[in-house]
Amino acid sequence: LPARLIPWVAMHQQVDIDLQERQSHEIARSVAAGFADIGVLSDAAATDGLRLRPFTVSRLVMVWAQSHWLAKEKDVPFYKVADEYFIGLENGALQDHIDLQAERLAVKLRYRIRLRTFESICSAAAAGIGVAVVPETIARRCRRSHALAITPLVDSWAKRHLSVCIPASLDITPTTQDLFEHLAKA
Repeated sequence: LPARLIPWVAMHQQVDIDLQERQSHEIARSVAAGFADIGVLSDAAATDGLRLRPFTVSRLVMVWAQSHWLAKEKDVPFYKVADEYFIGLENGALQDHIDLQAERLAVKLRYRIRLRTFESICSAAAAGIGVAVVPETIARRCRRSHALAITPLVDSWAKRHLSVCIPASLDITPTTQDLFEHLAKA
């Protein structure tokens, strides 16, 4: 999102952005009710009252040290790694999503450490501290500077279709419409 948002904000000096990370269902409710002008959410959220446009597909992968016993696997189901020590995010929507998937498997993930950034998570995973679930694009970027193994998750929840949304029934400003169109086509 920041990579798509920054050029638009640079061209619109009069606009201030208050960007907040929330769960997709919270984003859907806030945008539909008019508390937020625009949002980006996953296909896991109910989208009644919203107008949607595709934003991106986010694939989640496992990252670990190249010496990890599953590092050479072509792909892996989440249940197979649920007993490993994890490196997690301090908080955020993605971390909540991962924890929910573990809960659905009736597993409580064991976290060795929680960090603030994906880059620090990948660094810790490459050092063998534990395993982590991160977006594939970030994992590939981090592999350039860390000895990191990346293995795709096969679970359906690990492929998230993200959409940009605005309220379907509320009037929106031309600026919001312009940002909506920009994010949808970028």
